[in-house]
Amino acid sequence: MSFNLFIIQALNGLQLGVLLFLMAAGLTLVFGIMNFVNLAHGSMYMMGAFIAAALYSYTGSFWLAALLLVPIMLALGMALDRLALSTLYERDHLYQVLATFGLILFFNEAARMIWGSSPVYMDVPDALGGAVQLFGIRYPAYRLLIIVAGLLVALGCYLLVHHTRLGMLIRAGATHREMVGALGVNIRLLNALLFGLGAVLAGVAGLLAGPIMSVQVGMGEPILILTMVVIVIGGIGSIRGAFYAALIVGVVDTLGRTLLPTLLRNLMERSSADIAGPAIASMMIYILMAVVLALRPRGLFPVQRG
Repeated sequence: MSFNLFIIQALNGLQLGVLLFLMAAGLTLVFGIMNFVNLAHGSMYMMGAFIAAALYSYTGSFWLAALLLVPIMLALGMALDRLALSTLYERDHLYQVLATFGLILFFNEAARMIWGSSPVYMDVPDALGGAVQLFGIRYPAYRLLIIVAGLLVALGCYLLVHHTRLGMLIRAGATHREMVGALGVNIRLLNALLFGLGAVLAGVAGLLAGPIMSVQVGMGEPILILTMVVIVIGGIGSIRGAFYAALIVGVVDTLGRTLLPTLLRNLMERSSADIAGPAIASMMIYILMAVVLALRPRGLFPVQRG
């Protein structure tokens, strides 16, 4: 493999990593902080992609679609919390898994009824349709936008959690929920805001992913599995852990799928390498997760609760 191709695939891995972080950050807020197992988080990614595609088609502006998507996803997430999930906070995780799995089926069928079974495609914005010079290579400007957007969201999440009053309440509610409620804080509203924020982050991930892949029913489940792996590797409840783990998983997965078949061709027949390479590559992130759990059972950056 040439050096330029290696750099391109590394950047593609970084791009996948920031998309995974957008998903993992939202799920970490709900799963890690509220201790709520939300399998429907991938459906928010799918709904965000479909709604963004519809807004883009209607307005003709990618940027206006992005602006309108944020309040829509916030409202959807808060409505989902209030109407379907708020009664499950104190229930066993099994009830949460069953309820949110049912929501996956609901959203998949709703998307199929509204947009149909055929994939929907979004065009890359005209201003970002070209390429930029980066490390001596030409790299698509839109993919670079995804990387920059993900890094900005990571910075925003850090500032929100550690340097705002809302972040203070979120951190306090994660460990001393009853005491925060006794001080007059509306815990139900705080939980709804967390669900809404998680839905916004997932929806933005769907918006950014739309122009580089087809928007289709069921697209949320595969990325949800990767997101769960990211959260386990990074440490449940840790935004910082989600960020670093997402980048690691994105780069390992992308480079593994690119490099392994080439390397195996030096050790076995080409046909066998072409079969074994993708199969092993698809297992690499799970092997990585197993190694991390063996060495650090609470993840790379566990949250200290007290």
